[in-house]
Amino acid sequence: MDLAAQLERERAKVRSIQQIARAVGSTLDLDDLLRLIVGKITELMDAERSTLYVMDETRTELWTKVLQADELREIRLRVGEGVAGWAAQSGQTVNIADAYADPRFNPDVDRRSGYRTRSILCLPMKDNQGRLLGVVQVLNKRGGAFDAEDEELLEALASQVSIAIENSQLYLSVVRKNKELITTQRELERRVRELDLLFEVQEQTQAATNLEELLEGLLKRTSALIGAEAASLMLQERSSERLYFLSALGERGEAVKRVSVALGEGIAGWVAQQGRAARVADPDADPRHNRILAERVGFRPRNVLCVPLIGQEVRGAIELLNKVGRDQFDDADLRLLTLIAGRASQAIELARVRDERLKEGRLASIGQLLSGVLHDLKTPMTIISGYAQLMATSDEEKVREEYAEQVLRQFDVMSAMTREVLAFARGESNLLIRKVYLHKFLREMQEHLRHEFAGRGIQLVVEQRYKGVAFLDEIKFRRVFHNIGRNAAEAMPEGGVFTIGVDVADDRLLFSFSDTGRGIPPELEGRLFELFATAGKAEGSGLGLAIVKKIVEEHEGHIAYRSEPGAGTVFTISLPLQRAHLTSGEVPLVATGGAR
Repeated sequence: MDLAAQLERERAKVRSIQQIARAVGSTLDLDDLLRLIVGKITELMDAERSTLYVMDETRTELWTKVLQADELREIRLRVGEGVAGWAAQSGQTVNIADAYADPRFNPDVDRRSGYRTRSILCLPMKDNQGRLLGVVQVLNKRGGAFDAEDEELLEALASQVSIAIENSQLYLSVVRKNKELITTQRELERRVRELDLLFEVQEQTQAATNLEELLEGLLKRTSALIGAEAASLMLQERSSERLYFLSALGERGEAVKRVSVALGEGIAGWVAQQGRAARVADPDADPRHNRILAERVGFRPRNVLCVPLIGQEVRGAIELLNKVGRDQFDDADLRLLTLIAGRASQAIELARVRDERLKEGRLASIGQLLSGVLHDLKTPMTIISGYAQLMATSDEEKVREEYAEQVLRQFDVMSAMTREVLAFARGESNLLIRKVYLHKFLREMQEHLRHEFAGRGIQLVVEQRYKGVAFLDEIKFRRVFHNIGRNAAEAMPEGGVFTIGVDVADDRLLFSFSDTGRGIPPELEGRLFELFATAGKAEGSGLGLAIVKKIVEEHEGHIAYRSEPGAGTVFTISLPLQRAHLTSGEVPLVATGGAR
């Protein structure tokens, strides 16, 4: 070969090396890199084919990807196996003129593929620290065997390839680490949100006075944090085998609150009964799913996560429905909901214990109860004192007899008051239903309430649009008027107007009591008629309106109220106007009931 031809050949090699350098610098994807490099090496080495093996992370195998039947397939080779494996193990260049004459060559590959390997040039690739990165192998030099010049050229190419592989591996490592960091960061953020929620639950549990508000707030935060379309919290009713929905969120939340389920019924009932969590990807395929309840409330769950509420006095479940953005709830959701359920169980138990202690303490507080009774007795005692003084100054026997009758009547009132409180505390019911002439009854109540309102700047107004008769326990209904009137006076410390209305509508006798006071305090909304429900009253026992409600219900009646802050309160009582079991005369009917 003349000098000009050799020079052109060298220039061609340089150009090819430059092309390989540009190729390996055009991508950091290792699969693309292998395809680019192999093609250029085969062309530059004037060979039939080339293979580039890369050392895997375990450093026990070499791998490469080859195109077979239009499909990119991965081939793996143990270090020390075959010619390429030997080069990787020894770190030496292998140049074989006759492959079948070398014991390191494995002819099985040729037999399977139908390819005939003649010559092999194989060279290990190392990084700048001498660490093995892989092996480049070239097969079948066109026109003969590979020579020393080919070895030098392949060595130059291998150094370029080593840099490219090292860069690619470094890039992939950085990408992998970044993904791990992002995953770790997201997990950390999730853990922080979980801890924030648990801390908030703990704080609210210690400070909460209203269990329903606490649990509803907890359910909202949990549903938002885990990501659910609907959520509910169920508790077992005391002395029964049914679960009621204490709180429910979602599109059909209000409808859900109006139903209850038997313990063991549905997925939530099963969880509450068994004390085990349930994660259901397809409720329709689960035999525990309550399809009737789902149809009744009009909500179809796609997936369910439910955990039990377990405590000494607590049995129930928290249920999340329809994971937002995913097909189902995962293990992390289950762990978080289990933690929250534990806190919720503690909150429920604490609230129940607190409530029981409060009721027990108040029931045991004889002084407080007596204080309320004595306060009730002030008005009749004032009336007795007034009539006694009038009796002392009157010389007419008939007038004195009339005053004495009024005194005796007040003693009857006092006796009835004390009996009513004791009966209420024992849960007893004793009614003496008889015909009552309303004009006479209202006249007596006006006199009684005027004494109650004396010195308070309260104007009493009676609007009697119905002046017939009523059938009721007169003594007990005096108690109703007295308790409502006393509440109105306490709501009007600066004075005001208290109006009593009597009317008839739809065969019902209607009493209305309105004041111009401060209205019902927000903390009493929804529990005004509960036992010991009171807010900031110095002398209140919390029994007054509870007794009123009991008396009204004993008369088969209904009591309701409406109130606006600063605009007063109106109580409305509705009673049956006629009673078929009473005659037109004044024959009394006594109805008695034992302890409830």
